[in-house]
Amino acid sequence: SFLSRLRTWLYLLDPSLLLSSDAEILKAHSLIGSTEKLGEKDEVAVNLSLSSSHTGTGAVLPLFFRPPAYLPISGPLVVASLLPHSGVKAALFWQFLLQSYNAGFSYVHRNSSTEKEKKTSLQQLLVIAGTVSYTTCAGALPQIFIDRLRIRSPPLQTLCRSILPIPLSAALAFLNVLTVRHQETETGIQVFDCNGNPAGVSKAAASKAVWETALSRAVLFGTTAAVPNLLVLFLQKRGFFQRNSLLMAPCRHISAALVLGTMIPVSFSLFSPVGTINRDSVEEELQAGASGQTLFYHRGL
Repeated sequence: SFLSRLRTWLYLLDPSLLLSSDAEILKAHSLIGSTEKLGEKDEVAVNLSLSSSHTGTGAVLPLFFRPPAYLPISGPLVVASLLPHSGVKAALFWQFLLQSYNAGFSYVHRNSSTEKEKKTSLQQLLVIAGTVSYTTCAGALPQIFIDRLRIRSPPLQTLCRSILPIPLSAALAFLNVLTVRHQETETGIQVFDCNGNPAGVSKAAASKAVWETALSRAVLFGTTAAVPNLLVLFLQKRGFFQRNSLLMAPCRHISAALVLGTMIPVSFSLFSPVGTINRDSVEEELQAGASGQTLFYHRGL
């Protein structure tokens, strides 16, 4: 259920898990396949494995792209990207860092079950570079509009700086995941039957996995952009900042960080990491050999 996944992610996002070595992570990962009843210490080891190793391959994740590192790294980038900037260069700089990190995170947590080579191909590198370039420029559009069109009207500046970033952040987060993991929809991903036996490679399951992951990321960044901006607008309408204008920036920063920290486990919990798809929805060649009405796959993150 969603609540059980949320409770699990609250444990898995503990930043202290980043202090564990690769050897400790591999040792913890070996406990997942154990048939013995796990004790309290073993459950801690399982949490370490789930937070630090790839769900599909079991490989140790790079330190900066592990889920516990997502808030400490993306938090400052999100807050900085939502700030009113003095120029286009500053907006492009923070957007570039944010979109680059999100692209790397999506790529590391992809489903690589059908990839023959472990090394990243040149084509995939070009896709990632193009995604980062496009989303960086699109993310800086509000500041570009203000500077290039010389917008000085307060209502129009409010529209560009507080309203436009909300749908823009959600759309770019969705697009980032969709393009970085597009290769999965072309090659397909491994699916399993109810007994855990490989049933083949499915493009339909890959499309469902990528779409769900992109949607969860759009919810994360759309909500993170909406709440602080709408909160500041509400307080402005109430006259809260008339006598305390210096409180506007801290209010925006703190609320953005709090909302991001709250929404990360929520967005990660929206869909199960082990996705399901009806057997009738996959390719015809897989339907005959699969047992049961439901097939399973690793969704990625």
